[in-house]
Formats: sequence, C-alpha cells, structure tokens
Amino acid sequence: QVRLVESGGGLVQAGGTLRLSCAASGSTASITTMGWYRQAPGKQRELVATISSGGSTDSIDSVKGRFTISRDGAKNTVYLQMNSLKPEDTAVYYCYVYRTLWGAAWGQGTQVTVSS
Repeated sequence: QVRLVESGGGLVQAGGTLRLSCAASGSTASITTMGWYRQAPGKQRELVATISSGGSTDSIDSVKGRFTISRDGAKNTVYLQMNSLKPEDTAVYYCYVYRTLWGAAWGQGTQVTVSS
C-alpha cells in the first residue's frame, strides 16, 4: 500500500502562483513515475505533468512555460509549481504515482481555484 497526501491548493487570482506538494509513504520503493492529473467540473480527468525516476518530465501544452514539475526522491515527494495561473486551470488536482508490479495510485485531490 502507498499513501499519497497532497497539499498546497487554494484560491488565487489570475496571474498568481501556487505550489502543490504530494508526499508518498508506505510502499514507496517501487515508485517509478510521479505526476499530477486534474479534473475540472463537467470534464474528464486529464494528465497535467509527469516526472520519471530519472528526472525526465512531460506536460500538456496548455501548461508548458507556466507549470514546473519536480520531485525529491529522498522524501518521496513530487511538486507542481504553478505560475501565471488562469481561470481555466481551476480544477481538483490529483497526485499520481506508478509502481512497478502494482500499477497506479492516486491521492485524494486538492482544489485549485483561480478567480478572474
């Protein structure tokens, strides 16, 4: 079992910044990829950004240049630095990890609301 605890969401004005954190605990030895998904009201959950165990990152076009994903392997923590936030970034953000043999695991989600 792996437990994911997210923090850092909140309400911010357009153009503002937030930093999300997600700490993994429990069976963390087999974690490879870590990342963030988001789900806006009435929309499907979408991948925002991922980072591999080797540090390779990927993200969707709509956040490139604004969001940065990073991880601290020693702390089993993944971060999402979100700059220049837009109202369309409003969503529940979910931490995600992929574990060898065990597959995906998800956090409980943290709300990000960007006001115009």
